[in-house]
Amino acid sequence: MTRIVPVFVNSAKIEISSDSTALDAVRKWNEAAAREVSEGTRILLDDRGLPIDAGATIHAGSIFRLVPARAAGDIPDESVD
Repeated sequence: MTRIVPVFVNSAKIEISSDSTALDAVRKWNEAAAREVSEGTRILLDDRGLPIDAGATIHAGSIFRLVPARAAGDIPDESVD
């Protein structure tokens, strides 16, 4: 039996079926943002700030944040010459 549980996407409370995915939660919050996650222009993070698979099953109280995806060339080189 599925039930409705609260999750948070960019601090907005969403109520969604317990068998939903993280991407489903984002889609319910904002369809355009969900497309950006699917296209790879945004990354989905968990409550610790770590990347999470958009297909991960949610649980009550899940917290997701969306951040822009950065190209590899945007990452500063921290090596010392």
